[in-house]
Amino acid sequence: MTHYQDDITATQALKQQNGASWDAIDPEAVARMRAQNRFRTGLEIAQYTADIMRRDMAEYDADSSVYTQSLGVWHGFIGQQKLISIKKHLKSTNKRYLYLSGWMVAALRSEFGPLPDQSMHEKTAVPALIAELYTFLRQADARELDLLFTKLDAARAAGDETAAEFIQSQIDTYETHVVPIIADIDAGFGNPEATYLLAKKMIEAGACAIQIENQVSDEKQCGHQDGKVTVPHDDFIAKLNAVRYAFLELGVDNGVIVARTDSLGAGLTQKLAVSHAPGDLGDQYNAFLDVEEISASDLGTGDVVLTRDGRLVRPKRLPSNLYQFRPGTGEERCVLDCVTALRNGADLLWIETEKPHVEQIAGMMDEIRKEIPNAKLVYNNSPSFNWTLNFRQQVYDLLVAEGADVSAYDRSDLMNVDYDGTELARLADEKIRSFQKDGSARAGIFHHLITLPTYHTAALSTDDLAKGYFGDEGMLAYVQGVQRREIREGIATVKHQNMAGSDIGDNHKEYFAGDAALKAGGAHNTMNQFG
Repeated sequence: MTHYQDDITATQALKQQNGASWDAIDPEAVARMRAQNRFRTGLEIAQYTADIMRRDMAEYDADSSVYTQSLGVWHGFIGQQKLISIKKHLKSTNKRYLYLSGWMVAALRSEFGPLPDQSMHEKTAVPALIAELYTFLRQADARELDLLFTKLDAARAAGDETAAEFIQSQIDTYETHVVPIIADIDAGFGNPEATYLLAKKMIEAGACAIQIENQVSDEKQCGHQDGKVTVPHDDFIAKLNAVRYAFLELGVDNGVIVARTDSLGAGLTQKLAVSHAPGDLGDQYNAFLDVEEISASDLGTGDVVLTRDGRLVRPKRLPSNLYQFRPGTGEERCVLDCVTALRNGADLLWIETEKPHVEQIAGMMDEIRKEIPNAKLVYNNSPSFNWTLNFRQQVYDLLVAEGADVSAYDRSDLMNVDYDGTELARLADEKIRSFQKDGSARAGIFHHLITLPTYHTAALSTDDLAKGYFGDEGMLAYVQGVQRREIREGIATVKHQNMAGSDIGDNHKEYFAGDAALKAGGAHNTMNQFG
């Protein structure tokens, strides 16, 4: 027996119990509606997807070639179309997630309009987007199953038992579009209580993985901009605990916490760490401060001083009342941040880097794995990197180290279009192509994501259409560049009424009203032009 048949049988029994007043109820219609609504709450989704992530993490530990991937999305429809595309081209959603980017929430989803990535947007926009994404993914399930039900009815009407049996097996083994979302909570939007409250809302909406960074909440900057300010480890650990308590309170005991460190590019701290003994965590944090040795007579009004190895030192404080770290300590601080986070409840790491360089990432992960052997990274394949320039420079430097002749290239001008067809460009593109595979094998990257790719693709495709439609091409720009491609490539949105649920609604009308149903999908529906 399958869930589908079990639901038919159970509804038949319930129908008999309720007598003639339930004569209009079709048990198979009930089974279909239940199949189309597999997940009834966000917490069910959070638990289901947490189980997936934990399984994937264990599989990666056994074999680093089975890494996971995601693309950042900023609207439910974009996330839905991404998963429909994955199922169409790759036949399975296995190891493919969604990423919810705080950057895109700020830039595209705030009631204030476009905002910089500085935690100024409404924090309620984050759980709202999680809920929206899962609404659209569940609707994708309902639509795809509805198409299978229609095929099943047609096979039965034609008396084709073999076809009907095959279609029924597709229904019984149906793979959902619902996949894990790694959701960005920025720096926690306030104190640990605020972090806990927001985390609960995110989990209730369906998030199984929450990513939190070690920046100061009220000074938060985009990870690829200047002016980042970190917090002492004890402050960050309190927020890790807040997220874990939120998971535990809601019963998602295996929820995933991604601890992000921005220390590589952050040269400032808002406050000094509390230290109780030499070498403790607070002392290690403070040891990275840029200080000057002074005597008691050098003390000025309002000075803050520390003792270090019996000496009196004064941390260098900026007019902003922030303290600066010694230059060149970023990688060491990243390693300490990561080891500390994993020892205090985090499950995965995120190191925000300034360039995509496998060996740089691996150098830090090698140190981390000396302490935590199964440490794993979530890595941002960021659009903030100029990937072409970075990898052409890496290849140029590699060729120089190998003694190759690079006289045909100007390292300061490697973005020049004249280099596009060269051997250097080909080698660079090959390194870009294999970056995820190489990073997962060498640098412990379990999950590769691109934070805001669909921001760029939306702009690019709109530019293409606007350029032609408002220019000489007119309607041909849409027909040739969009509609004809949708038809030829089997893009679901070509039948946009179906995509929006019109056929599902027609079937429901028939369930509810029988032959009296006024259906939209009749002979005069122009969607019939698309076959």
